[in-house]
Amino acid sequence: MAFTTKMQQRISASRPTLPARAARRSVRVRSQASSTTNENLGFSTMRDGIKVAADDSLLTPRFYTTDFDEMEELFSLEKNPNLDMEELKACLREFQRDYNQKHFVRNETFKSAADKITGETRRIFIEFLERSCTAEFSGFLLYKELGRRLKTTNPEVAEIFTLMSRDEARHAGFINKAMSDFGLALDLGFLTKNRKYTFFKPKFIFYATYLSEKIGYWRYISIYRHLQRNPDNQLYPLFEYFENWCQDENRHGDFFTAILKSQPQFLNDGAAKLWSRFFCLSVYITMYLNDHQRSEFYESLGLNTTQFNQHVIIETNKTTARIFPEVPDCENPAFFIALDKLVVQNREVIAMGKLDLPKPIKTLMKIPTIISMAIGVLAVFFMTPMSVGSVDIMDKEAGSQVAY
Repeated sequence: MAFTTKMQQRISASRPTLPARAARRSVRVRSQASSTTNENLGFSTMRDGIKVAADDSLLTPRFYTTDFDEMEELFSLEKNPNLDMEELKACLREFQRDYNQKHFVRNETFKSAADKITGETRRIFIEFLERSCTAEFSGFLLYKELGRRLKTTNPEVAEIFTLMSRDEARHAGFINKAMSDFGLALDLGFLTKNRKYTFFKPKFIFYATYLSEKIGYWRYISIYRHLQRNPDNQLYPLFEYFENWCQDENRHGDFFTAILKSQPQFLNDGAAKLWSRFFCLSVYITMYLNDHQRSEFYESLGLNTTQFNQHVIIETNKTTARIFPEVPDCENPAFFIALDKLVVQNREVIAMGKLDLPKPIKTLMKIPTIISMAIGVLAVFFMTPMSVGSVDIMDKEAGSQVAY
């Protein structure tokens, strides 16, 4: 769940109640060979084999919290007659089947494959794994807390969130173990207690988590299919697990589709159209900039970073158009021309940050480019969107349908 925006983030003063078992995800495996290989990669460690987590920024995965009292009201059958419990119970049965219970089983090829990855490719592999692990673990924490808070209000929905947290914990643990193949890992228990939590209102949680799960599906399945066609680029066995793995992401996204269908107020007015486009662009632009900062990773897999990102965004947008009332027109040629310009400007900002100059001077140097980037993002936001959405929801009290 890697999405964020300055426009409505605020850091919660209080922490949600968090599961005590999170610390068990910590991994402290480090071989002498890995230690030597990682010496010149520039990573700081908290202790032997445990990496200091990347600093928070606009483009890094974050941990989220929300208004849990409002969540309880939204899932109360008394206060929300639009809840289609038959559809939600069908989702629950899918999660209870636990299709991937025995999927995440490692074999002896992981460590040997990691040892063969060296230099800059090794560094970007570790960065990729860290970002992926942090995003999955963020989902685990949020879903686990929602499962706990909703037990009394709506036991079925609470169980779904708990089972989704099971999936996310599995993913995070599997990735963190993969990091240990490279001689480093994250202390997830430490992150749970010390990372800042960003507050989103429930409706923003629904928009953002839906997009995060669906774009995660398209990223994983696209990488998997590419490597099946090009097995010589399969540098590390983690990617062989992506076909079944991505179905977890897809099921999570389908659950949020059911939630949004049960909350027509989040989809059927002018504000919903603006927020839908806003979150689409936040997720798409964040991924586009992040991946182009680390294009060496995708090139090591034989992927063209730009083509891969554009494919993922277009497919995610098509999927999102089935439920969101408006989405960006990603197939308008001007859309990706604008994003490519942002990539160039983002590289300029990063290069300025590396100059051997006092920090205040570097900040002043960055301002014109950052302003230009902000104008560029606004220009993309105000491009003519696609009016979409194909959901009909029955308003049980009014006895009428809302179509959009």
